Amino acid sequence: MMRRSFQLRTLSACIGLFGCASLANAAGFNLLEQNASGLGNAYAGSAAIADNASTIYFNPAGMSQLPGLQVSAGANLIGPSFKFKNDGKSRGAYGISRVGGNGGDAGSFALVPNLHMTYQATDRIHVGLGISVPFGLKTEYDKDWVGRYHSQSFEIETININPSLSFKVSDTFSIGAGFNIQHIKATYEKAQNTAPLYQGIRTRLDLQNHCSQNDCNSLDAQTKTKIKNTAYGWNIGFLYTPSEDTRIGFSYRSRIKHKADGDTNVEYPAPTTGLLAQFGYSTSALGAPPHSRAYATVSLPDMAILSLYQRLDPKWELLADVSWTGWSSIPKLTIKTPDFPIQHSTTLYLKFKDAWRIAVGANYQLTDAWKLKTGIAWDQSPVQKATYRPASLPDKDRLWLSIGAQYKPSENTTIDVGYTYLQMLGKAKVNNVNNSDRLVFGHLSGKYKANGHIFGLQLSHRFF
Repeated sequence: MMRRSFQLRTLSACIGLFGCASLANAAGFNLLEQNASGLGNAYAGSAAIADNASTIYFNPAGMSQLPGLQVSAGANLIGPSFKFKNDGKSRGAYGISRVGGNGGDAGSFALVPNLHMTYQATDRIHVGLGISVPFGLKTEYDKDWVGRYHSQSFEIETININPSLSFKVSDTFSIGAGFNIQHIKATYEKAQNTAPLYQGIRTRLDLQNHCSQNDCNSLDAQTKTKIKNTAYGWNIGFLYTPSEDTRIGFSYRSRIKHKADGDTNVEYPAPTTGLLAQFGYSTSALGAPPHSRAYATVSLPDMAILSLYQRLDPKWELLADVSWTGWSSIPKLTIKTPDFPIQHSTTLYLKFKDAWRIAVGANYQLTDAWKLKTGIAWDQSPVQKATYRPASLPDKDRLWLSIGAQYKPSENTTIDVGYTYLQMLGKAKVNNVNNSDRLVFGHLSGKYKANGHIFGLQLSHRFF
């Protein structure tokens, strides 16, 4: 019990420090921004380069390359843009005639921090601790937009604490492993058409002439679900260094299953509650209470990375990366609300597929103090079909175009800056009726245009 209390106090302190950043930029809602030093290379070579303490996340075996006590801290400012355009085929829930607008820009800026520390305990053993944000997502639309029955706002916040250990088996081979304590918090807001409730009121209270059928069908309630959980996972890595100029790294991070709980609250429209109050009724009396407990289970995906670092000559370095993410662990997201007698659950059908990412990069040593970086990456989306492209994650395959620089003011200190432009490859078509659940979700049809910008800054220092 004491150990668990200590873990929860530590986690709470870290959440307060990091603020649980919440912006997706890599395909899906996986955040690669575990440092800013790799941003300029589009994170090519991430499991092999091992040039600062952030290797804990990408490959814990890389700690074997870091002598003494080292600390690396940084942040990335991420600004995605998601703009929807209705093609005229979209319809509201229960077929209402009031459709709504395009929703504005659903993206916004957020800061994603990271902190990593490594210590060389012996000639062969290194220990480390990483604190980072591995997953995040936030999309927010105008309240009255055409897809409000799918989503008005969806936010996922995580923080991951990752104590790690590495062992140098030989001069050319190292292994590493880590334990992950991961906290997740999610908030989901959407509109709920109250046509069935209002029609029930009209029938029960014999108010057939109180309002027109269309007016009754145009009243929206607002639902807001908030859930959270802490779960555990592990990661492992291997690093092969056949020469001083070559490093090959492989790492794997486990799937983490979250069983989150919280509550759902419904704010019913004033005409509905006002009408009921006139006759001494409430929404609860008609089987539509404003509050319920909420539960959801989601398995955040596992990930594998294979990386290469190659020094070509004293000036040039080449980096390459192939990674896989097991997004098929999330075929759907069901939020259970057992205290709602009519609708016990809400399901978002996603049918995510596993995705690949390929990146290449290069570094050029301009002077003893300055190194220039560049990189490019193709990032496959887990969203593969227009019929399952959710408004909460209007994703598609992406292209990364990255540049950066590293400055060494002293032998033990490095400062990295980076910038990446993200471009969605083509417009993302949407034809989503949420697995034919038109009555509750309506029909969202159109196209998304998306891009993004990432700015990063990292400071790394060796103390001894």
